[in-house]
Amino acid sequence: QVQLVESGGGLVQAGGSLRLSCVVSGRAVSTYTIGWFRQAPGNEREFVAGMSWSTSATKYVDSVKGRFTISRDNAKNTVYLQMNSLKPEDTAVYYCAGRQRPTIPKSGSEYDRWGQGTQVTVSS
Repeated sequence: QVQLVESGGGLVQAGGSLRLSCVVSGRAVSTYTIGWFRQAPGNEREFVAGMSWSTSATKYVDSVKGRFTISRDNAKNTVYLQMNSLKPEDTAVYYCAGRQRPTIPKSGSEYDRWGQGTQVTVSS
């Protein structure tokens, strides 16, 4: 059974940084495409970033390009989301999700495993 566990969320001031971790168990992260999503209260779930297992290609939503970076550590079976220059509008619960196919869809329904989420709060 594949499981994903996020950590690293917290409270940070605008302009600050956080690094989220998504630890994968039950499957090698080098064979698993990971997407990061977020959901703020009253909003729909939004794709943030993703990395393909086959090509290490990455994809980002426009609002985080240049500020967020997704990376992978195969030895630790972990995918990271480095978030810099955080803004209050980045406040949300952040989830990582996995899928076996190498493409990086923005629709959450295309992912078959989800973590429990980690709260990120950015104060102004």
